[in-house]
Amino acid sequence: MADGSVTRNGHLTKMDSTESRWVARDEEDNSEEEGEDSSHRMSFESDEDDDNVEQRLIRTGPRVDSFDVEALEVPGARRDDFEDFSLGRRIVLALQTLGVVFGDVGTSPLYTFDVMFNKYPLAEKKDVLGALSLVLYTLILIPLLKYILVVLWANDDGEGGTFALYSLICRNAKASLLPNQLPSDARISSFRLKVPSPELERSLKIKEYLEKSLALKKLLLVLVLFGTSMVIADGVVTPAMSVMSAFNGLKVGISSVEQEQVVMISIASLIVLFTVQRFGTSKVGLAVGPALFIWFCSLGAIGVYNLLKYGTDVLRAFNPVYIYYFFKRNPTQAWMSLGGSLLCATGSEAMFADLCYFSVRSVQLTFVFLVLPCLLLGYLGQAAFLMENLTESQQVFFLSVPSGAFWPVFFIATIAALIASRAMTTATFSCIKQSIALGCFPRLKIIHTSRKFMGQIYIPVINWFLLVSCVAFVATFGSIYEIGNAYGISELGVMIMTTIFVTIIMLLIWQINIMVVLCFLTFFLGLELLFFSSVLGSVVDGSWVMLVFAAVLFMIMYIWNYGSKLKYETEVKQKLSMDLMMELGPNLGTIRAPGIGLVYNELVKGIPAIFGHFLTTLPAIHSMIIFVCIKYVPVPLVPQTERFLFRRVCPKSYHMFRCIARYGYKDVRKEHHQTFEQLLIESLEKFIRREAQERSLESDEDTETDSEKEESCSNILVAPNGSVYSFGVPLLAGYGSIHNTNSEASSSFDEPHDVAMTDAQLSLERELSFIRKAKESGVVYLLGHGDIRARKDSWFIKKLVINYFYAFLRKNCRRGIASLSVPHTNLMQVGMTYMV
Repeated sequence: MADGSVTRNGHLTKMDSTESRWVARDEEDNSEEEGEDSSHRMSFESDEDDDNVEQRLIRTGPRVDSFDVEALEVPGARRDDFEDFSLGRRIVLALQTLGVVFGDVGTSPLYTFDVMFNKYPLAEKKDVLGALSLVLYTLILIPLLKYILVVLWANDDGEGGTFALYSLICRNAKASLLPNQLPSDARISSFRLKVPSPELERSLKIKEYLEKSLALKKLLLVLVLFGTSMVIADGVVTPAMSVMSAFNGLKVGISSVEQEQVVMISIASLIVLFTVQRFGTSKVGLAVGPALFIWFCSLGAIGVYNLLKYGTDVLRAFNPVYIYYFFKRNPTQAWMSLGGSLLCATGSEAMFADLCYFSVRSVQLTFVFLVLPCLLLGYLGQAAFLMENLTESQQVFFLSVPSGAFWPVFFIATIAALIASRAMTTATFSCIKQSIALGCFPRLKIIHTSRKFMGQIYIPVINWFLLVSCVAFVATFGSIYEIGNAYGISELGVMIMTTIFVTIIMLLIWQINIMVVLCFLTFFLGLELLFFSSVLGSVVDGSWVMLVFAAVLFMIMYIWNYGSKLKYETEVKQKLSMDLMMELGPNLGTIRAPGIGLVYNELVKGIPAIFGHFLTTLPAIHSMIIFVCIKYVPVPLVPQTERFLFRRVCPKSYHMFRCIARYGYKDVRKEHHQTFEQLLIESLEKFIRREAQERSLESDEDTETDSEKEESCSNILVAPNGSVYSFGVPLLAGYGSIHNTNSEASSSFDEPHDVAMTDAQLSLERELSFIRKAKESGVVYLLGHGDIRARKDSWFIKKLVINYFYAFLRKNCRRGIASLSVPHTNLMQVGMTYMV
């Protein structure tokens, strides 16, 4: 279709195909309704109940409604800018990257060969070449090819991890089960139109199918919750594995040391490690970064030493045919060794989950030019040692260290292992914060440890939970071999989920050729399932504990999401009708006292039922009511100028407004309540001024000819900053050209106005004065404390989940009021129970 047309204000406007976009049918209907009634921003939100219209993808122009117009104020969300750093700052960033991101994968040479040859000792040199070839290609295929070259680019504006992948999918398709999203939330970041192509058509079909299929939405949720539970389980097993493998070196240096002593020293070190976690990623990362740099250099140097001492025959392992020979000679041993060889890739998910702390480029360059070469040299050196010492298949790393350098290397290896333990801990913090923001984890206290990098956080409850779990894990098993099996299960669970989500992103967002996507999915999913089959063979050795641990975490997250969804849906069903508000009149059936009442609720549409409780409970209600909905939208950051969206509720005389305060899951809610109030009132005044300006434009249009009126109605729009825009160009395509092309149009409205305009100006000043006086009288926060209970005729399982499990989680989680910084003198609460 070369061109198209769209109806606006009853007129037909020509529009080029490059200006059009694909939307659902109900979005188009709403956009037309808003276009026809754009002058009435004080409308009664009658269009808010049209949510169940059958959806159908059609071609249309840029959508415009009152919330969307406000969302256009800034063309793109701010990002952490890593590109403008000086050379010195980049060096510091590289050291921090080493200390935070690569600690886990960097310490894998301490235990990989030990776990591989635990059950089946080496019989001949060819087995060493086969095992080494497995390790080399695992290291190249998974960390390098999959994560560094592909997965890192699937970040959500700098955020990594399974929940970042899920939120990225939810931003591009209505896949979230929590129905509290607005189309304007997708306008926070700049919107780029794409030229129609087969990949785009396929993407739209996938989007439509995903949005219509409830089963697919639930499957996506189950997958992301399973992946997140595996990340948390990984955060428990990683410190145990890294620290114990390092202190096992004591048995090589001091022959009298027993395994029980190693366990006690490991537990003491873990306690110290989790205690210093609260000092933050930047400080700790910079402090330990140089130590990890020395570790990688030592690892490479020891590898070179062993190659020179024992020979370079191990370089033949780069030929993958030795993997085939390994499986042909000893199929059972080779299959069991697969789980151990995967341990060389541990920390791959941490590289992605910790991406919020650093840039993609810094992670990629550091891995390719420092981490990977040192790891390859380290494994080659250990294999060269094993070729000449087949009976020494345990404590391979420490036995291969030159005797004169043993204690310095042991010391730096211990430091590196402690650093590695932090990699998955910080990744766990990041993943849990994202899940809390998207309503899939009970609310917890989150401490931001850096003013420069907003993603660097510390969660006290999770930190101590990981410590207790990790100490119990070490005390129970006391061996790196059993812990290694559990380690493989948790790592593979996360890897498989990442592969599935990245495949969906390739189809839905990146719109890559279908053959490339199928190759990616088939190769990596098949490879990971093969590894998974190997580690499942050792599940009876202790891995079952990790599966049970992950299952408990999964149930907690699923129950919280299920209860939150039921609570929200019930609030939507019981919201007050607009007819009732109109019958009460401007006084709302009671006395209007001076002041501003901020009614907090979770609805983005309609009047919450809790407001009816306020009307029936309080003898008076404030002269101005603002329904505030604090939303954590699935984007990392929301610019301050895009924070608040406003719309009138009821006619102007009611002095009632709706405000949506939007926060990304990387945003920090630490502003003082007075600062929050000031920003909110300023945004409200800005909204009222813009509304008055739109009315003045409509008044001017009434004096024009019919043809001029048609052109003006269909082509002119006033943006939040007061500029006049044209519908002739895409609203979200690029602001620089729009400002230039409309400078003449905006100047045409600067001429003197008539008497009617003076009356409008007086009305505007009166309303602004009313707002200021109400602000001077005080601001009161009206909070509704809503609980849910299962109906008496509900199933027993539902009663158990809602009345006990969800109620327990809700009672013990962090209350929403805790993040508002509201003084108790300005707070008023009303309780309400919903039957679901």
